[in-house]
Amino acid sequence: MTTQLSAKAKELVNRPILGNIATVDPDGRPQVTPVWIGLEGEDLTFNTAKGRVKQINMEKNPNVAVSVVDPDDPFNVVVVRGTVSGTEEGADAHIDGLAKKYMGVDSYPMRHPDEVRIKYVITADRVVMQSHHEA
Repeated sequence: MTTQLSAKAKELVNRPILGNIATVDPDGRPQVTPVWIGLEGEDLTFNTAKGRVKQINMEKNPNVAVSVVDPDDPFNVVVVRGTVSGTEEGADAHIDGLAKKYMGVDSYPMRHPDEVRIKYVITADRVVMQSHHEA
């Protein structure tokens, strides 16, 4: 078991591929949402608006899992389980950076004037890389 992303996993995450994040709702049921994923050092990052279901779930239970599947090779997969920490500080710049990665634009175009963005960092407890090729 590892808690570090391999070079192959980082290469996959650095591509504009959606990740699917699983959170746990107050009744203990999983809730999955596709998200834009970033990488800062060894940690995965993502962003959401305050008040969304995943944000509410993570406030109550910071345990999450994320999977990223290569659309060109569905056997090239990275799964990260861990805990999240969120901050509003730098979250607007973070979503703009993700918009550049995923949409090729300088500013996140779907921002609502009254929304508060939150940047999340996932601290990995476990990283699994599945691939036909060397990890």
